[in-house]
Amino acid sequence: MLRLAPGVGDLGTENAFSVLARAGELAAQGRSIINLGIGQPDFRTADHIVEAAVKALKDGHHGYTPAPGIPALRECVAGYLHRLYGVSVDPGQVLIVPGGKVTMWFAILMFGCPDADILVPDPGFPIYASAVRFTGARPVSLPLREENAFAWTADDVLERITPRTRLIILNSPGNPTGGVVPRAEVDRLVAGLARHPDVAVLSDEIYSRITYDGRTHVTLLDYPELADRLIVLDGWSKTYAMTGWRLGFSVWPRPLVELAGRLAVNSHSCVNAAAQFAGIAALDGPQDAVDTMVAAFARRRLAVIAALERLEAVTCAEPGGAFYAFPNISATGWPCEVLQTRLLEDAGVATVAGTSFGPLGAGFLRLSYANTLEAIEEGAERIGTWLREHPAPEMVA
Repeated sequence: MLRLAPGVGDLGTENAFSVLARAGELAAQGRSIINLGIGQPDFRTADHIVEAAVKALKDGHHGYTPAPGIPALRECVAGYLHRLYGVSVDPGQVLIVPGGKVTMWFAILMFGCPDADILVPDPGFPIYASAVRFTGARPVSLPLREENAFAWTADDVLERITPRTRLIILNSPGNPTGGVVPRAEVDRLVAGLARHPDVAVLSDEIYSRITYDGRTHVTLLDYPELADRLIVLDGWSKTYAMTGWRLGFSVWPRPLVELAGRLAVNSHSCVNAAAQFAGIAALDGPQDAVDTMVAAFARRRLAVIAALERLEAVTCAEPGGAFYAFPNISATGWPCEVLQTRLLEDAGVATVAGTSFGPLGAGFLRLSYANTLEAIEEGAERIGTWLREHPAPEMVA
């Protein structure tokens, strides 16, 4: 029998991709499927970005690039962050990576080991806890509560820090909940972290440009007191509808940036050359496609909230960012894993069970409103019809 490394068996998965695959199978059979499961924009990448990649290829950019990314793109990222937030970032601390997951893997590999704790949002992006377990570290649940609109609180973070804590993972706007943390809470957390100078922070800000109702994203880059231990994850996938381009960026503290570069050399060598030139065009070029997309998401957000409110035994906290709703379906009596399966197989609506994002996701579903208004309305109608026709067994009893 082959003897695998212990951490391999601890790897989890991202259930949204399993749902996507099954939805594709059913659609191939001729079924009408409404996909409210996968978390990717349903918009095309803007033409000027595509054209920049084509030009790069025609200009002969076919070879390896520096492992941290081409200098022009790293400088471009620093300029972009300054325009967005007024923060000064050294381009030498920027690492270009093939997708946001690489940043979280690098950070978790740096701090994860059998005697370490790493705080992870719950419910949160499932790869956080999966990667933590792979390293032998223990993922410690950072609860995101419905009554707080799924925003973490400084007290919840700080009271979970122990001598074992090596890294805290934060995500705002959040996946799967759409929770957005206000500045006052971030201020309180940063002040409290002064008592824990040996704890690093990974701030996942991949949805930073997608917020609603006047909310603004608070980047942890705005806190110089965290500069020597802050890792920021961001990229092009969500903001610029570039999920398939596999292009992300991260900002590393000076003590870690050289190590992050070595991890890049040891894992992926460098990022696709043409994609990096597309990244420059995205950040430095017209932003109207981003504005159009976010405005569409804002309309769909209102539609999905209204549609969910019409469903009996379903409630939904208002998402402040990203493009997910996280309705509470516990009053239906159906376990979320069962409901996910039945809605897809019976009603043709793809959703993702809340427990795919952690134990505290029990009783919830994630719905992505990265779909048309018509699909959202039809999907909600199908869900409502199915629930009316299929009361949970214990509800009938």
